[in-house]
Amino acid sequence: MTLTEHPAPAAGRVIPTPSFGPAESNDDLDLVPRPSPGAGTVEFDFPGVEVGTAQYTEGPTGTTVLHVPAGARMFIDERGGAIGLSYGDKQYAHAICLSGGSLYGLGACAGVADELRARVDNKVGWNDLKCVSGAIIYDFAARANAVVPDAALGRAALRMAEPGRVAVGRAGAGISASVGKIDWSRCEFSGQGAAFRQIGDIRILAVTVVNAVGVIVDRDGTVVRGNYDPATGTRRLPHLDYQAAFAGDGPTAAPGNTTISALITNVRLDDRALEQLGRQVHGSMHRGIQPFHTNLDGDTLFTLTTDEVDLPTAPSRIGAHAINSVGLGAVAAEVMWDAILSSTR
Repeated sequence: MTLTEHPAPAAGRVIPTPSFGPAESNDDLDLVPRPSPGAGTVEFDFPGVEVGTAQYTEGPTGTTVLHVPAGARMFIDERGGAIGLSYGDKQYAHAICLSGGSLYGLGACAGVADELRARVDNKVGWNDLKCVSGAIIYDFAARANAVVPDAALGRAALRMAEPGRVAVGRAGAGISASVGKIDWSRCEFSGQGAAFRQIGDIRILAVTVVNAVGVIVDRDGTVVRGNYDPATGTRRLPHLDYQAAFAGDGPTAAPGNTTISALITNVRLDDRALEQLGRQVHGSMHRGIQPFHTNLDGDTLFTLTTDEVDLPTAPSRIGAHAINSVGLGAVAAEVMWDAILSSTR
């Protein structure tokens, strides 16, 4: 994986105090979709996969599209208490659309579908239909308007999709993402992350938009984003604040959270193995996001395979590929943790 970095942000990236009052929306502004480069780029070598990002700078809010023109089998893992999700076929996709704008941002998925339909000359035979799945984050807390990703922005993100690179940091669907919502005064901007790993012929690409009530945690246990105390310049794990809250002396947590992610591999997996891969990786993300899958989060992971490469066969009393598929999940979990950490760029 190659990461090209732009200048790093300051130590603290606390969001403005939310207002949630009457605000300007798409109807009040002359919005123009623009590229969303973020703070850097993660490069990947995965033939047949493209990623595009677009934004409305006036938000700022944005959309990220992962495009697999040939299509891929898929499993969707939904966790948490506030899920915002759309899909055409729950087991197959040509594109995954991730957006800001909460429920109102689901319109971006329609734009992606419109663009894919146009690319086949508007043919609508059963075999010509293009399947688009999408999920959204609540990003209104970090901005003082009601601008949302719409069909035009979804279409633009797909048109900007290219192979080999994906923007990270405050880009695409993650441009106004935030984490560590133990108290609004300690909530920080996060963003979109990505990571790629190739082992022999096996390829794994992870893309995530981290907008959690929890904080982002490095492998050594350090909190790297969220629950930031401006007075001391320090961050801490939320469970310490919850303990204080139980004793009557501490903040609790704010609503409006969700981490949405996509994982794609070229490993050929049967339906059960694909499902278990998705569950294993999604469950592993609690290491990098603490806490995770809460009733204030609507976490969704789209796990896809292009079914191109077989895992090496290994004897096992519980199935020929059981050990290896578990191993694939273990490696993919580390790739996803890398993606989570790159969202802080």
